[in-house]
Amino acid sequence: MKFRFYAIKLSAIMILIFIIQIIFNNFTELFILNKESLIQPWRFITAIFLHSSAIHLIYNLFALALFGSMLERILNWKKFLIIFFVTGVGANLISFNFYDSSLGASGAIFGIIGALIILKPMMVIWAFGLPMPLFVAGILWTAGDLMGAYWFLVGNPIDNTGNIAHLSGLLFGIIFGFLYRQKIPKMRKKEHLKIDESEMRKWEDSFLR
Repeated sequence: MKFRFYAIKLSAIMILIFIIQIIFNNFTELFILNKESLIQPWRFITAIFLHSSAIHLIYNLFALALFGSMLERILNWKKFLIIFFVTGVGANLISFNFYDSSLGASGAIFGIIGALIILKPMMVIWAFGLPMPLFVAGILWTAGDLMGAYWFLVGNPIDNTGNIAHLSGLLFGIIFGFLYRQKIPKMRKKEHLKIDESEMRKWEDSFLR
Protein backbone atom coordinates (compact mmCIF):
# COMPACT_ATOMS: atom_id res chain seq x y z
CA MET A 1 0.00 0.00 0.00
CA LYS A 2 1.30 3.44 -0.95
CA PHE A 3 3.22 5.41 1.68
CA ARG A 4 1.22 8.58 2.31
CA PHE A 5 3.37 10.51 4.81
CA TYR A 6 0.62 10.71 7.43
CA ALA A 7 3.15 11.26 10.23
CA ILE A 8 4.35 14.37 8.37
CA LYS A 9 0.78 15.51 7.69
CA LEU A 10 -0.17 15.12 11.36
CA SER A 11 2.95 17.10 12.31
CA ALA A 12 1.89 19.90 9.95
CA ILE A 13 -1.57 19.97 11.52
CA MET A 14 -0.01 20.27 14.98
CA ILE A 15 2.13 23.20 13.83
CA LEU A 16 -0.94 24.96 12.45
CA ILE A 17 -2.89 24.36 15.65
CA PHE A 18 0.00 25.63 17.76
CA ILE A 19 0.00 28.87 15.76
CA ILE A 20 -3.73 29.18 16.45
CA GLN A 21 -3.03 28.57 20.16
CA ILE A 22 -0.61 31.51 20.14
CA ILE A 23 -2.96 33.84 18.26
CA PHE A 24 -6.11 33.05 20.24
CA ASN A 25 -5.50 33.02 24.00
CA ASN A 26 -8.57 30.99 24.96
CA PHE A 27 -8.28 28.40 22.20
CA THR A 28 -6.28 25.89 24.28
CA GLU A 29 -8.78 25.93 27.15
CA LEU A 30 -11.58 24.95 24.78
CA PHE A 31 -9.89 21.71 23.70
CA ILE A 32 -7.46 20.69 26.48
CA LEU A 33 -8.06 17.49 28.44
CA ASN A 34 -9.57 18.41 31.83
CA LYS A 35 -12.63 17.82 34.00
CA GLU A 36 -14.86 19.18 31.22
CA SER A 37 -13.96 16.15 29.11
CA LEU A 38 -16.71 14.08 30.71
CA ILE A 39 -19.33 16.28 29.10
CA GLN A 40 -17.15 17.25 26.10
CA PRO A 41 -15.59 13.90 25.13
CA TRP A 42 -14.00 15.27 21.95
CA ARG A 43 -11.29 16.68 24.21
CA PHE A 44 -9.83 13.17 24.49
CA ILE A 45 -8.90 13.58 20.81
CA THR A 46 -8.33 17.32 20.46
CA ALA A 47 -5.88 17.42 23.38
CA ILE A 48 -3.53 15.22 21.33
CA PHE A 49 -2.98 18.10 18.89
CA LEU A 50 -2.31 20.81 21.50
CA HIS A 51 1.09 21.72 22.93
CA SER A 52 2.20 23.85 25.86
CA SER A 53 5.30 25.42 24.30
CA ALA A 54 7.46 25.51 21.19
CA ILE A 55 9.97 23.12 22.81
CA HIS A 56 7.19 20.69 23.69
CA LEU A 57 5.99 20.84 20.09
CA ILE A 58 9.45 20.41 18.54
CA TYR A 59 10.29 17.33 20.61
CA ASN A 60 6.97 15.72 19.74
CA LEU A 61 7.18 16.59 16.05
CA PHE A 62 10.66 15.10 15.76
CA ALA A 63 9.56 11.84 17.39
CA LEU A 64 6.28 11.67 15.46
CA ALA A 65 7.89 12.34 12.07
CA LEU A 66 10.70 9.84 12.71
CA PHE A 67 8.97 6.93 14.42
CA GLY A 68 5.61 7.53 12.75
CA SER A 69 7.15 7.32 9.28
CA MET A 70 8.96 4.12 10.25
CA LEU A 71 5.74 2.54 11.48
CA GLU A 72 3.78 3.59 8.40
CA ARG A 73 6.41 2.00 6.15
CA ILE A 74 6.43 -1.24 8.15
CA LEU A 75 2.64 -1.58 8.31
CA ASN A 76 0.59 0.84 6.19
CA TRP A 77 -0.99 4.25 6.61
CA LYS A 78 -4.33 2.88 7.84
CA LYS A 79 -2.78 0.79 10.62
CA PHE A 80 -0.51 3.70 11.52
CA LEU A 81 -3.48 6.04 11.96
CA ILE A 82 -5.34 3.42 14.01
CA ILE A 83 -2.38 3.08 16.35
CA PHE A 84 -1.87 6.84 16.59
CA PHE A 85 -5.45 7.70 17.50
CA VAL A 86 -6.34 4.66 19.61
CA THR A 87 -3.19 4.82 21.74
CA GLY A 88 -3.44 8.62 22.00
CA VAL A 89 -7.04 8.49 23.18
CA GLY A 90 -6.30 5.48 25.39
CA ALA A 91 -3.43 7.33 27.07
CA ASN A 92 -5.73 10.32 27.64
CA LEU A 93 -8.43 8.11 29.14
CA ILE A 94 -5.88 6.85 31.68
CA SER A 95 -4.12 10.15 32.40
CA PHE A 96 -7.49 11.91 32.80
CA ASN A 97 -7.79 10.11 36.16
CA PHE A 98 -4.48 11.48 37.44
CA TYR A 99 -3.92 14.98 36.05
CA ASP A 100 -6.07 18.09 36.44
CA SER A 101 -5.33 18.87 32.80
CA SER A 102 -3.07 17.56 30.07
CA LEU A 103 -2.25 18.08 26.42
CA GLY A 104 0.17 16.87 23.77
CA ALA A 105 0.80 13.98 21.40
CA SER A 106 3.20 12.14 23.72
CA GLY A 107 0.77 9.32 24.54
CA ALA A 108 0.18 8.61 20.85
CA ILE A 109 3.90 8.86 20.08
CA PHE A 110 4.75 6.39 22.82
CA GLY A 111 2.02 4.18 21.35
CA ILE A 112 3.88 4.27 18.03
CA ILE A 113 7.16 3.48 19.78
CA GLY A 114 5.54 0.61 21.69
CA ALA A 115 4.32 -0.95 18.45
CA LEU A 116 7.75 -0.52 16.85
CA ILE A 117 9.46 -2.17 19.83
CA ILE A 118 7.48 -5.34 19.11
CA LEU A 119 7.67 -5.15 15.33
CA LYS A 120 11.33 -4.12 15.05
CA PRO A 121 12.99 -4.59 18.46
CA MET A 122 16.53 -4.81 17.06
CA MET A 123 16.25 -1.74 14.85
CA VAL A 124 19.15 0.51 15.80
CA ILE A 125 18.33 4.10 16.70
CA TRP A 126 20.23 6.97 18.30
CA ALA A 127 19.11 7.63 21.86
CA PHE A 128 20.92 9.25 24.79
CA GLY A 129 23.82 10.01 22.44
CA LEU A 130 24.41 6.34 21.60
CA PRO A 131 23.37 3.85 18.92
CA MET A 132 21.27 1.12 20.52
CA PRO A 133 18.52 -1.37 19.69
CA LEU A 134 15.05 0.13 19.93
CA PHE A 135 14.00 -2.24 22.70
CA VAL A 136 16.91 -1.07 24.86
CA ALA A 137 15.94 2.55 24.34
CA GLY A 138 12.38 1.56 25.19
CA ILE A 139 13.52 0.05 28.48
CA LEU A 140 15.43 3.22 29.37
CA TRP A 141 12.50 5.48 28.47
CA THR A 142 10.17 3.28 30.48
CA ALA A 143 12.47 3.40 33.49
CA GLY A 144 12.55 7.19 33.34
CA ASP A 145 8.78 7.43 33.09
CA LEU A 146 8.27 4.95 35.92
CA MET A 147 10.48 7.10 38.11
CA GLY A 148 8.63 10.25 37.08
CA ALA A 149 5.25 8.59 37.67
CA TYR A 150 6.34 7.40 41.10
CA TRP A 151 7.38 10.88 42.23
CA PHE A 152 4.16 12.32 40.85
CA LEU A 153 2.03 9.80 42.72
CA VAL A 154 3.83 10.44 46.03
CA GLY A 155 3.22 14.17 45.64
CA ASN A 156 6.68 15.33 44.57
CA PRO A 157 6.55 15.63 40.76
CA ILE A 158 9.89 16.21 39.07
CA ASP A 159 8.36 18.35 36.30
CA ASN A 160 5.17 18.68 34.25
CA THR A 161 5.85 15.63 32.09
CA GLY A 162 2.84 13.32 31.66
CA ASN A 163 4.72 10.17 32.58
CA ILE A 164 1.53 8.19 33.16
CA ALA A 165 0.31 9.12 29.67
CA HIS A 166 3.64 7.97 28.24
CA LEU A 167 3.45 4.61 29.99
CA SER A 168 -0.19 4.12 29.03
CA GLY A 169 0.46 4.90 25.37
CA LEU A 170 3.48 2.60 25.36
CA LEU A 171 1.43 -0.27 26.80
CA PHE A 172 -1.36 0.15 24.26
CA GLY A 173 1.23 0.37 21.49
CA ILE A 174 2.89 -2.86 22.61
CA ILE A 175 -0.50 -4.59 22.46
CA PHE A 176 -1.00 -3.34 18.90
CA GLY A 177 2.50 -4.48 18.03
CA PHE A 178 1.73 -8.05 19.09
CA LEU A 179 -1.59 -8.00 17.21
CA TYR A 180 -0.06 -6.82 13.96
CA ARG A 181 3.11 -8.90 14.24
CA GLN A 182 1.07 -12.09 14.19
CA LYS A 183 -0.61 -11.01 10.94
CA ILE A 184 2.64 -10.29 9.06
CA PRO A 185 4.62 -13.51 8.32
CA LYS A 186 7.95 -11.76 7.72
CA MET A 187 7.70 -10.14 11.16
CA ARG A 188 7.85 -13.56 12.80
CA LYS A 189 11.42 -14.13 11.66
CA LYS A 190 14.10 -13.72 14.28
CA GLU A 191 15.84 -10.37 14.01
CA HIS A 192 19.55 -9.81 14.42
CA LEU A 193 21.27 -6.71 15.68
CA LYS A 194 22.89 -4.74 12.88
CA ILE A 195 24.91 -1.61 13.53
CA ASP A 196 26.27 0.41 10.63
CA GLU A 197 30.05 0.51 11.12
CA SER A 198 30.35 3.87 9.37
CA GLU A 199 27.80 5.39 11.74
CA MET A 200 29.72 3.98 14.71
CA ARG A 201 32.91 5.57 13.45
CA LYS A 202 31.15 8.93 13.09
CA TRP A 203 29.99 8.67 16.69
CA GLU A 204 33.48 7.74 17.88
CA ASP A 205 34.96 10.70 16.03
CA SER A 206 32.39 13.07 17.53
CA PHE A 207 32.37 11.91 21.16
CA LEU A 208 35.53 9.90 21.90
CA ARG A 209 38.21 12.18 20.47
